[in-house]
Parts: sequence; C-alpha cells; structure tokens
Amino acid sequence: MLSPFLAYLLSVVLLCRIARSQYSSDQCSWRGSGLTHEGHTRDVEQVYLRCAQGFLEWLYPTGAIIVNLRPNTLSPAASLLSVCIKPSKESSGTHIYLDRLGKLRLLLREEDQAEGRVHCFSIQDGALFIEAVPQRDISRKITALQYELVNHRPGADPQSLSAPCQPCTDTEVLLAVCTSDFVARGSVLGVAEKEDQTSVTVSLSSLYRQKTQVFVSGGGRAKRWTGFVKMPRQCGVKPGEGEFLFTGTVRFGEAWLSCAPRYKDFLRVYEDAQQQGTNPCHLDTD
Repeated sequence: MLSPFLAYLLSVVLLCRIARSQYSSDQCSWRGSGLTHEGHTRDVEQVYLRCAQGFLEWLYPTGAIIVNLRPNTLSPAASLLSVCIKPSKESSGTHIYLDRLGKLRLLLREEDQAEGRVHCFSIQDGALFIEAVPQRDISRKITALQYELVNHRPGADPQSLSAPCQPCTDTEVLLAVCTSDFVARGSVLGVAEKEDQTSVTVSLSSLYRQKTQVFVSGGGRAKRWTGFVKMPRQCGVKPGEGEFLFTGTVRFGEAWLSCAPRYKDFLRVYEDAQQQGTNPCHLDTD
C-alpha cells in the first residue's frame, strides 16, 4: 500500500489533473461527493474557501481533496491568523493532513475525528489535505467539519483556541472592549474543571455585546444573563467575590475568555483613557 506522501505525488505529479466533481460551494462552505471520482480513485480536487468561518462536508470520500483556507481580504496581518477545525463526531472515511509545499504532516486520523475536538494550526502551516481511507463500502462514510479563522492575542498559542493566562495590560483591556465577540459585566457563580479546560459559570448584570447567543436572559424585572465561559485548565481560576469585565471570543458556539479584569480596575483605566482622549471606543459604564 502506498504511503500518503507517495499517493499524493502520484496523484499530483503523475496524474496531473483535478477532478471536476458535482458539488455545491460558496466562499464559505463546500459540500461534495466522492462518487464523481469513481474510476479515478487517485484524483485530487482543489477546494478554495475565503471566509472567516464555514463548514465542509464530503460524502462517500474517494481520492483526496486539498482545502485552501484564506480570509476574504488579504493583508499583512493575515499571515498571523490561525485555522481551527472541529470535526463532527460522526465524521469518518478519511485521514486529515497539513500540506505545506508538498510535505504532509498528519493532523487527524480517521478514528481521532470521532472525538469532535477542536484542533488549531497556523495558517502558514499549509492547506488541509484530506485523503480517503480505502473502503469496500463507502456508502456510510461522510467527512464533516467546521472551521474558523482565529486572530489571536499576542503571545497566544496558535494551536489553541484560548488566550494566554497572564493578565492583560491596560492597552489590551481597552482594545478588547472594542474587538471582542462578547463584552459583559458580572460575577463568577462557579468553576468546573475538565480534562483540558475550565468552564466558568457567570451571572451578568450588563451585557454590552455578544456575537451569538452564548448568554441567555433570565427574565424578570432585574434583567440578568447567565452562561459559561471557557479557559485553559492551567490558568487555575477560582470563584471570587466582586464584579469583573468579561471579554473574549466565540468559537464554535462557545465563549472563550480573554481579558477579565475586576470591574473597578477596568473603570479606573477606562476613565483615565477618557480624560486623555486615548480610548479606542466608547462603552456605556453608567
């Protein structure tokens, strides 16, 4: 049996053709079928996606596809992006590699995809090379995953969804207010630790912004919101008294914490910046 690398060379160098399959595609997502590769099981198809997030679904995989992920606008900052993928727990039928200039590095085996865990890598690490595992019956095999392009806080691990554990500087806090997927004022109700992450239950007295519905209203006259924010387990967060300013990103429907100063400390920094005219954006702190 040929190694993935030799199969790749044969398909790209010797066959020198790209399968033109029947599929539905836009700039964000792709859905295709390996049935169009019948008789050409070494075909490699190029897929180009130009969005911050989307999905891929490959039914009855045969041959291989190369998935090129890029932002929809090119800039020098684009080279600093990371790509995060989350396979469906039902995803099967393929191995997933990173392809950089024809060199393949294994990212996920077929059996690993069933864990449904998020895996991140630098956008400079290359494209996704998704290779079908030879099967006698491909009728029940579907490879499915979501992807997101992530702009990390400086110092963050490009292979992680989360921000580093060290406290944010005053400048980072003020920028987080402007650029985060969610910004809220509230308190910590509880902390639950899992294998590689900590889930913090929060109660919010003010919800300034949320990209998606990660925090839900409890109703009643005194309007409050509740929800969960995630962070690395090694951050060692503990329940604490007082109010915090919670900021962070939403990845695959989950809120990940970035900067979370005590609210009184944030207020001091914010008001000082207001007086100096250096605040990058406005927040209603009344």
